Amino acid sequence: MISAVQAAPKKYDIAIVGGGMVGSALACALGSHIESNNTLKIALIEGYKLPAQWPNDSFDLRVSAINPASQALFKTLGVWNAMHEMRVTAYTEMHVWDAGGNGSIHFDSAEIGEASLGHIIENRIINKALIDHAHTFDNIDVYCPNTPTSLQLDDDSANLQLDDGTLLQAELLIGADGGQSWVRQQADISVTVSDYQQTAVVASITTEHAHQHTAWQRFLPSGPLAFLPVSENNISSIVWSTRAEEAERLCELDEMTFKQELEIAFEKKLGKILHAGPRACFPIKGQHAKNYVKPHLALVGDAAHTIHPLAGQGVNLGFADAQCLADVVLTAYAAHKPIGSFKTLRRFERARRGDNLLMLEAMGIFKNLFSNNKPGLRELRNIGLDISDRATPIKHFFMAKALGGR
Repeated sequence: MISAVQAAPKKYDIAIVGGGMVGSALACALGSHIESNNTLKIALIEGYKLPAQWPNDSFDLRVSAINPASQALFKTLGVWNAMHEMRVTAYTEMHVWDAGGNGSIHFDSAEIGEASLGHIIENRIINKALIDHAHTFDNIDVYCPNTPTSLQLDDDSANLQLDDGTLLQAELLIGADGGQSWVRQQADISVTVSDYQQTAVVASITTEHAHQHTAWQRFLPSGPLAFLPVSENNISSIVWSTRAEEAERLCELDEMTFKQELEIAFEKKLGKILHAGPRACFPIKGQHAKNYVKPHLALVGDAAHTIHPLAGQGVNLGFADAQCLADVVLTAYAAHKPIGSFKTLRRFERARRGDNLLMLEAMGIFKNLFSNNKPGLRELRNIGLDISDRATPIKHFFMAKALGGR
């Protein structure tokens, strides 16, 4: 509760809690709007000081597979070139195969007349380009590092207090603060949780042979192992999803033993593993918020939904949220309608909830289908992979979804 004796709050049209990739993209999308020489005044609040620079030969442990729809958003926001100048790696093909049989499927962007299937970009690069761009707007105030400590939703505004005592008041508060969203918890919005019972091991890997601008994924009984190209030559980022205790063991292995086990798991598709960088583990859970919106409040990205990383679509769903919410808010603002009203915000929820739920359910089904070695099911999925590989319309449908199509 905010005390009445405290200083008057700083007033904004919109306050965004969470300056990660989705939150900063949303801030830039909203900040660039000008309506009759009038702009929205925006506060962007982030609790962690983001790195401004790093050695050229280092790689972020977290990477994202950015689809063309998200790339188009970056171009519209004017940040794509900045990302490209740091490091962006296109992938034109994807090979998926099953460790429990001979089933496989191959995707090639050339089959659908596209230059690529997407780009692998380190999270820190995406975030830096977006945050740097947000700083260029006169109508965006970036509070960093700052964290909110209290929230009060009134009939006509959201009131926020930060850890340094700063008071903010906004017509619309947006939670873009990740899977453990503080905003969601303060708003008393519940989530449905799908525990995949897996943990992802991530690391940068140097292989004997070039990655061929290809994303590789092998489905093991314990979970998928993906190699994603993050440089022009033979450096990839791995995401190895497995049981929690196995992930912990893999992270504690010495480099030589880890490389040997990784070679076996990956069937040496790219030759020997020459180098394995530092490793980290991240628990994997699916979550879906019961509601995305309340009067004067909205959730986007991981604050609203998280999915299994096996298809690399999580952050793309978040960017789609950001673009949709920006469109809804800006349309209401141009029509001189209240941007924080439940009626306005419900348009965003109706537009995004169905797509996000569909992807969440689909990833759960894929995880359950492939992350086991049950007789009968193993043969069925291998047949399914082979049929899908030969059935052009099915392959094109999957590629269209991966590219960001509806």
